[in-house]
Amino acid sequence: MSLVKHRLQLSLELPVPEVKISNFIPFIYLPKSTTTASQGVSKLLDLEKLCVLGHGNYGTVYKVRHRQTSAIYALKVIRADPDASQQPYQQSHEMKILISTDSPYIIKCLGAYESLAGEKAIVMEYMDAGTLDTLLKANGPFPESSIAHIGYQVLSGLNYLHAFNIFHLDIKPSNLLVDKNMNVKIGDFGVSKIMPESDPPDYWDIYVGTYAYMSPERLDSNMYDPRFVSAADIWSLGVTLLELYVGHFPFLPPGEKPNWMQLVLITRYGEAPSMPKEASEELRGFISCCLHKEPNKRWTALQLLSHPFICGKGRLED
Repeated sequence: MSLVKHRLQLSLELPVPEVKISNFIPFIYLPKSTTTASQGVSKLLDLEKLCVLGHGNYGTVYKVRHRQTSAIYALKVIRADPDASQQPYQQSHEMKILISTDSPYIIKCLGAYESLAGEKAIVMEYMDAGTLDTLLKANGPFPESSIAHIGYQVLSGLNYLHAFNIFHLDIKPSNLLVDKNMNVKIGDFGVSKIMPESDPPDYWDIYVGTYAYMSPERLDSNMYDPRFVSAADIWSLGVTLLELYVGHFPFLPPGEKPNWMQLVLITRYGEAPSMPKEASEELRGFISCCLHKEPNKRWTALQLLSHPFICGKGRLED
C-alpha cells in the first residue's frame, strides 16, 4: 500500500525541466490583492499539481497549489514537438502576449519558464468557474442580461488587445474563462498574432484557430483584407454570444456537428442565424453588427462598447 501511495505521489509531481537561464522570462509580480503578492511563484517546484483542467494540441493545463501559501493557480505546460516547425515561434508569441498585457479582462500571467528541451510552462491566475463552455453545458442558455454582461467584458479585452495590434483569432466559449462572480477573461493565446501596422499579415497568418468560429474572410482568401484583421475577432465573438444565448452552435440545428466544407458554405454564403422570437431588438442589432459578411462593415470593439445592447445591460457590474 505504501508503495502504491508513493507511486501515486510521484505521478502528481509536476514535470519541472531544467531552466535555461539565458532564455528565462522574468517573473511577473502577483496583483497586490492576492495573499502571495510579496512572495510570488519563484520556482515551479513550489507548486503541487492537484488535477488536470484541460488538454490542448501541444500541452496540458493543471490546477496547482502553492506549497507554502496554499494559493491556487493554473499552470499550462507546453511540450516541445520537433515535427511542428512553427510551434516554438507560436509558443514564444503566446508567452510574450501574456506577459506584456495588463487588463482586468485578460487572464494574468504570473510567471513563465522554458526548459533546455524547449518545453514551456506558464503560471496563470485560476478562474474557479471554468469556461463559458463549461457553464453552457451545465446550465443551458444564458439570459440577455448575462449575454450583455459577458459581451461588455470580452469587448473590453478585445479593445485593449486591438489597440496594441494583438489579435486573438480563437475567441470561443471554451477560451473565455470565468470565476464564480461571473468575471470573464480572455484566455488561451495559442494561435494569437502580434501584427504591427508596418508589417501587415498575409492570408495564411490568420488561417488558424477553430473553423466553426472563423469569419468568412478567414475561410475565403478572396475576401481577405489585412486592414481589417481585428474584424475576425468580432465575428467570433458574435458567434460565441449567440451560441450562449440559443444554447448550441447557432448556424446549425441543436446536436448537429458541421464538417469543414459545410462550415465554409454556411459562413461564406449562408443566411444569418435565426434568432428566437423573444430576442430583443437591441440583441438582434448587436449580433447583426458582429456578423456582417464583409469585414469592413463589422463594428469595431470600441464601437460595440457603445451599442445600446451593451450600454443598457452590460454595465450592471459598474
